[in-house]
Amino acid sequence: MTPHLVVEADGGSRGNPGPAGYGALVRDPETGEALAEVAEAIGHATNNVAEYRGLIAGLRAAAALAPGARLTVRMDSKLVVEQMSGRWKIKHPDMVPLAAAAREAAADFPAVTYEWIPRARNADADRLANEAMDAAARGEEWSRSDTGVPTREVPAGDTAAWSTATTTPLTTILLRHGETPLSVEKRFAGVGDHPLTDNGVAQARAAALALKDAGVEVIVSSPLTRCRATAAEVAAVTGLDVRTDEGFRETDFGAWEGLTFAEVGERWPDELKRWLADPKVAPPGGESFTTVARRVRSSLDRLRERHGGRTVLVVSHVTPIKLLVREALGAPLASLYRMHLDTAALSSIAWYADGPASLRSFNDTHHLG
Repeated sequence: MTPHLVVEADGGSRGNPGPAGYGALVRDPETGEALAEVAEAIGHATNNVAEYRGLIAGLRAAAALAPGARLTVRMDSKLVVEQMSGRWKIKHPDMVPLAAAAREAAADFPAVTYEWIPRARNADADRLANEAMDAAARGEEWSRSDTGVPTREVPAGDTAAWSTATTTPLTTILLRHGETPLSVEKRFAGVGDHPLTDNGVAQARAAALALKDAGVEVIVSSPLTRCRATAAEVAAVTGLDVRTDEGFRETDFGAWEGLTFAEVGERWPDELKRWLADPKVAPPGGESFTTVARRVRSSLDRLRERHGGRTVLVVSHVTPIKLLVREALGAPLASLYRMHLDTAALSSIAWYADGPASLRSFNDTHHLG
């Protein structure tokens, strides 16, 4: 009986074009076991180039395991799936040689079927691709082997990740919501719908006045009440509508919601230590920072696509704002533990399509004077 393998592949860039990378894995369709994983930072490239590179790497990894196998390729890139299936023409000159290389790699198999899947079902390849993009953003030459262990990681010079940007950036002004009863008592406030205190409303109004002439063109808010109430104050002075984006809500802290650090430390001492040491660890019943980073990145991608070149106010929470700052700096996820963000604080990032992001300000509270 002819063996059957599944290839899952993904690729992307931070800025399109920007620091780019791909990830792919080969899976046993019966057990779901990942038989091989590959990923690589590829420098400065577009999303489509990175996606094709991920496909080629996945096909070659499968060929190394079983060149005579039947193959199912799953990707969340509609473009690559349709082009490789022969239903869409390949018009962009950069894609022609990549598609040819993919077809050559696929020639080792008696049958290859291409399937589009939503990003949520391509999470493992997406994870690998994002690790590669993180390395590319740091200016590193980086790849992963089949075992998932970094095989080379060479720090580049201080300016290797810098290039002169010429486009008008997407500018995100990041506003943390105003004070709540839980923030006063320094309690975990995640997906619970906590209202603003009277002081929190005053903070929101002060932020709104500071932003009145800041050139804000779009307001996007977390769907949670404390952010929507903060955003409403800015809307009142700018005349703009408020749109909500689920990706910018706070981390789900699960069983720790509403508790202080001391209370969590008494009830879950080992879990708290692991959570503080590793962004991949989630509170009991909650989300890890790694998981939150994926949805925040997806929301950032939507802003880039819909509002490139404009100034967008994002009203959000501690974790999503820190994650956007971390994304702009190309810093590791552990950097979240080294940032402090006050209620109603303002931060600003410029995201260039043809260059690195630029952190303009962080935790600015002058308006609360």
